[in-house]
This record gives sequence, C-alpha cells and structure tokens, in this order.
Amino acid sequence: MRDLRERDAWDAAQTHASLRPYLNEEAHELDDAIREGDDAAIRSELGDVLLQVLFHAIIAEQRGAFDIRDVAGSLVHKMRTRHPTLFGDAATAANTAHEAWEQMKARSRTTLAEGLPAGLPSLHRAHRLQERAAGVGFDWPDATGPAAKVREELAEAEAVLTPGTAFGTHGVPAAHPQHDELEAELGDLLFAVVNLCRKCDVHAALALDRANSKFQRRFEVMERLAAERAIDMRTAGLQALDELWNEAKTLPADG
Repeated sequence: MRDLRERDAWDAAQTHASLRPYLNEEAHELDDAIREGDDAAIRSELGDVLLQVLFHAIIAEQRGAFDIRDVAGSLVHKMRTRHPTLFGDAATAANTAHEAWEQMKARSRTTLAEGLPAGLPSLHRAHRLQERAAGVGFDWPDATGPAAKVREELAEAEAVLTPGTAFGTHGVPAAHPQHDELEAELGDLLFAVVNLCRKCDVHAALALDRANSKFQRRFEVMERLAAERAIDMRTAGLQALDELWNEAKTLPADG
C-alpha cells in the first residue's frame, strides 16, 4: 500500500474522504456474499474490505496521525475492555462477570446516541438505540410488553388512518388529510416492532431483509406464471393477482 501511494497517481491522490464511497460499496458487497453463503466471495470481499482498512491506515500514517499498529492496538484494547472476565484481574472479573456490554458502555457515554454513525440505516439505528436504553435498565423484562406495545401502536395508527383515507389513482398517491400525524404513528409502530424483534433476539434489519427476499422470489414466480398464461398483470385485477400469489407460494422459485 505504501508502494502504491508512492508510485501510482490515483492511489497517491486518495484521501479519507475520497475513499468513503469505496468503503461503503465494499461493505455492501461483503454483506451480499455473506447473505448468499458464498465462501469464495466472502474471502474475496473480506480482502477488499481489508484493503480499505490498510488504505486508510497508510493515509493516516503519512499524515502523522496514527499507523496500522495503532489501529491493531486500539482493537486489542477494545477487546480487553469488552471482556474483563477473560483479560482483567480477579477483582475486575468478579465485579463485571454479569455486566452486559451495553451497561459497561453506558458509563462512558454522555448521551444515548453518542458515537452512533449519522448514516446508520433506520432499522439498525432503532435497534442500537433500544439496546443502549436497555443498558441503563430502560427495558421490558420479556417480549410480552413489546408485543402489547405493537398492538397499542397499531390501534393508534388505525385511528388516524380510518377517517378520510385516500389511496390515489393511476399510481399517484393522494395526500392523506392527516399525513404528518399518520407518519408519526406509523413510525411509532415500526419502532415498537423493532423493539419486539430485539426482545426476541431477532435483528429487525435481518428479519426484513429475509422478508424482502421471500417476497421478491414469490413475486417473480407470479410474473413467470403470468407470462406463461399471457396474463397482463397491470390489468388483471387484484383477485386474479391474488390467485397467482397464492399459487406462487406453493411453487419453488426456480420451478
């Protein structure tokens, strides 16, 4: 990496800021490989992510800020801090044996959102905020409370949705007369669902990703069935599409 920075014009011109899009892209490509369970792709994409880590470390080194040893040292320090029962002294281990990580982190934060990236996806941000709140004891004892909260928030959203609801025509949505209030209530509902997922040890982002993939697979089966039967899905009507959907659920995606 140092050699590239010396002898290649493009590499020499890069900065932390200019590399941001590449780091984001490589992280998403690694995530895709993990989702697909492709070991060869995971290995390759991990290499690409590692390249980004090295790139940033060398740029920092050349700025006189820190180097790759400092990066590794920071990680070692963090792992020791996060596992006092494994790496601490006997007294520290005894005091923290049953203390959750979020509880330990809470002692060093001044606000709930401190350190959370601004660009964190909304579902993941909700999960992390709830984890942090739970770290100081603001949490339900089990999933019963969050499940009841979901029902409560759904009822509140329905109360706003029912009167004067308009769905628009020709694919153009009509403005709901209480759009802002409805948006707030639906946001509360989504937040409550994330909390229910968290209490069930399910990450909402992964659960939604799984649902997205399932919906896509089934809809593509619908499209295939419609094409085989010369059905125009745009004009077939909801009943015909619903019948195709129910049939698609019984067939394999590649069948």
